[in-house]
Amino acid sequence: MTNKAIVGRKVGMTQIWDDENRVVPVTVLSVAPLRVVQIKHPDTDGYSALQVTFGEVKPNKLTKPAAGHFDKAGVAPGEKLLELRLDDVSEYEVGQEIRVGATTEDGETLFANGDKIDVTAVSRGKGFAGVMKRHNFAGQRASHGAHKVHRKPGAIGQCATPARVFKGKKMPGRMGGEKVTTQNLVVVATDSDRDLLLVRGAVPGPKGGTVVVRNAIKGGS
Repeated sequence: MTNKAIVGRKVGMTQIWDDENRVVPVTVLSVAPLRVVQIKHPDTDGYSALQVTFGEVKPNKLTKPAAGHFDKAGVAPGEKLLELRLDDVSEYEVGQEIRVGATTEDGETLFANGDKIDVTAVSRGKGFAGVMKRHNFAGQRASHGAHKVHRKPGAIGQCATPARVFKGKKMPGRMGGEKVTTQNLVVVATDSDRDLLLVRGAVPGPKGGTVVVRNAIKGGS
C-alpha cells in the first residue's frame, strides 16, 4: 500500500557515524518542495495519483499546452511534471506544497528516521556491453581449443526447429538506462531545514538524477 511518496534529486554518497560510532554509508537526496498540479481520482481517471512539480521555470520556456496546464491549476511552472501513485489522495488539494519534513494532522512526518522506503530512478547508462558484463555470463574456456571466443555467449538458438531465436534471449546490447527500483532502503536522517533526505546505502541513477521515494510496499514502514 503506497501512502507516502516524494520526488528528489540524487546529490551523491557520503558517510556518517551512528550513535555507536559506526560508519554508515548514505546517499544524500535533495528533496525540493513539491507543488500539487493535478489530483487524479479512480472515478474520473481510473486510478488515484498526484501530479506534482518542483523547481521554477520561466513561463516563456514552456510549450503553450504546458503553460495552460499550469495556469489552469494556478500553480507556478516547474521543471518537470511527475505522477505519484497513492492509494488515498483525499488529504491533498491542488496548489498544496509537500515537503520532506512536513507534519500531518496526526503529527506524523512524511518520512522519519528508520522508515523503510523504495527508491525508483533511471539507472546510469553504461553503453554497449557484452554478455559477461551485462548478464553475468561465465564466458567460455580460456584454453583447449577456444579461439577468440572467450567472452562470447555461445549458441543462441536451435536448428531447423523452430529455426529462429526466441525473443528475450540474453545477448550483448545497451546496458543501463532503465527504470530501476531498489527496495527496503532505510531512512537514516531527515534535514527539513535544507530539504535533504539521507538514505542508507546506494540508490539508482547518476548524480543529479531524479528519484521517486515511496514507502516500502514489502518491508513495511
